[in-house]
Amino acid sequence: MTNLSKLALALGLTLASGLAAAQTQLNVWEDIQKSKGITQAVADFEKEFDVKVNIQEMPYTQQIEKLRLDGPAGIGPDVMVIPHDQLGAAVVQNLITPVKSMQENADKYINSAISAFTANGQIYGVPKVVETVVMFYNKEMIKKPFETFDEYYKYSKEHTKDGNFGLLAKFDSIYYAYGALAPYGAYVFKRDADGNYDAEDVGLSNDGAVQGVEYIKKFYTEGLFPAGIIGDNGINAIDSLFTEKKAAAVINGPWAVEPYTKAGVDFGVVPLPKLPNGKDMSSFMGVKGYVISSWAKDHDLAEKFINYINQPKYAAIRFKETMEIPPIKEVMADSIIQDNAIASAIATQASRATPMPSIPEMSEVWGPIDAALQLSVTGKQDVKSALQGATDHIHNQIEAFRSGM
Repeated sequence: MTNLSKLALALGLTLASGLAAAQTQLNVWEDIQKSKGITQAVADFEKEFDVKVNIQEMPYTQQIEKLRLDGPAGIGPDVMVIPHDQLGAAVVQNLITPVKSMQENADKYINSAISAFTANGQIYGVPKVVETVVMFYNKEMIKKPFETFDEYYKYSKEHTKDGNFGLLAKFDSIYYAYGALAPYGAYVFKRDADGNYDAEDVGLSNDGAVQGVEYIKKFYTEGLFPAGIIGDNGINAIDSLFTEKKAAAVINGPWAVEPYTKAGVDFGVVPLPKLPNGKDMSSFMGVKGYVISSWAKDHDLAEKFINYINQPKYAAIRFKETMEIPPIKEVMADSIIQDNAIASAIATQASRATPMPSIPEMSEVWGPIDAALQLSVTGKQDVKSALQGATDHIHNQIEAFRSGM
């Protein structure tokens, strides 16, 4: 073989090697400070499938926005993490594609988490994390958490005095109040069998919604909640009263664990109690999930990757590293979750929770319904009229929103 032939062969091999390497690259956008949770899974995946996985951390709420530019430019990710309430816009704009294997893998996850990533009868993401509100109680004040909401009400009536309170919750906000309304039959938007929301069917002023608001209203009208927890700073006031040990119990999310711990409160965490109709109190749930970009170079490889790293053994490792609850049934039933009181409570409540609607029209709901709740619980307007007014306002805003699309 001549030197020229050898050089050509060497160049050919180098080029082929380079092309092969390029074909086995997988670009993944992970959430900030969360890549440590998948380090072992990624290493094992790379070794088993001879793939180079490039991890870049980025705030999960910003990833879809960045994909809009980076995807068409060819510099975006194959796999990324998004909150489920961005799903609707991402699907409508064709930014992500269905995860085909989830049709057969769905049973491995809790139903509410799958529902969060379902649209048009297809599943567009692999649920990674769930979070929802739970009951925090001061163990020095309540020795054993109550099973029913009526018991918390009774305790509050007996212990609300001298600047001290029983149960506190920000029920003038639909995010916190929804759990007391949904078990009576309220809903934000109706959903069909394929997981699609009907934004023209708003269930926030039906009989169930009225019944739920009438029940929680008595905490305000009977002086069991301080006036300071109404409005934008309400949750800060609730946090202050709990950390100062002036409130026996509060409804809050897992983000409160760290500040309550630092404040030296000896607290417990349990799922939300039963309502007077015998049903468990529900809650809104947020879900983060892995999705696949429409510009992914190898969709099948991307699917293989997210299914691989969400195997129970790797999800358990991720929980240890990040303390985020994976909505995988096998992991939620494992001792790693069950023996952790906080994680167990969140996992149980998540199974009773409803994903926040993921369609863009949801942005038109928050303002009107929160205003109506404030008018209702403070007695400035009767419940039915306030809720009906909010529903009418929501319909009008959605109509205006759609006309401007």
